[in-house]
Amino acid sequence: MEELGNVHFSKSPVTPIRKDAFAMDDNTKRQHIEEKFKEIMDVLGLDLTDDSLKNTPNRVAKMMVSEIFSGLNPANEPDISVFENNFGYHDILLEKNIDVYSTCEHHFLPIVGKAHVAYIPGDKVIGLSKLNRVVEYFAKRPQIQERLNRQIVEKLKEILETDDVACIIEADHYCVKSRGVEHTNSSTTTMEFSGVFASPERRKELIDLISLKG
Repeated sequence: MEELGNVHFSKSPVTPIRKDAFAMDDNTKRQHIEEKFKEIMDVLGLDLTDDSLKNTPNRVAKMMVSEIFSGLNPANEPDISVFENNFGYHDILLEKNIDVYSTCEHHFLPIVGKAHVAYIPGDKVIGLSKLNRVVEYFAKRPQIQERLNRQIVEKLKEILETDDVACIIEADHYCVKSRGVEHTNSSTTTMEFSGVFASPERRKELIDLISLKG
């Protein structure tokens, strides 16, 4: 199976990325984005000599390349080690309330929410924080929430060599909140169930665990 982070053609659940997307180094990308964003601000009529605005194009370029879209570059994919399941644990392992900060690919506005990631260990386990790292990696790119669900699940299936993986994401989309219909109370829930989690019984058990208060 090809690693999702390294595929550069448009095919769900893969992020649509050109084959030559990484021919340009990050510093050159920042320079280009800075110039283009300066043009956008100028077209909007903003005074780029103002102390508050003059460094904004540089800040935006750095943010796009090094922060909010850093998950586009496969070089930033987290290095995840697996360990032998020495405890012989073979029930649901759930990491709840993983922060999701992503960007809607349709309007480039924030998607903010929580991911709940679960798997049933076979012979391998990974450190709990690595579940957060996988979510973060795929979130840091222009996204649609359904694809984000799928990418997280497929990557963990590959890492753990098991089909028994699930991910539920609850998120607010600011393309709904701050523009268009401007419905500030709307939120979106998406789910991806694989392996045993596709059964109604296990699915209900997982949802009940997510709802359980500590």
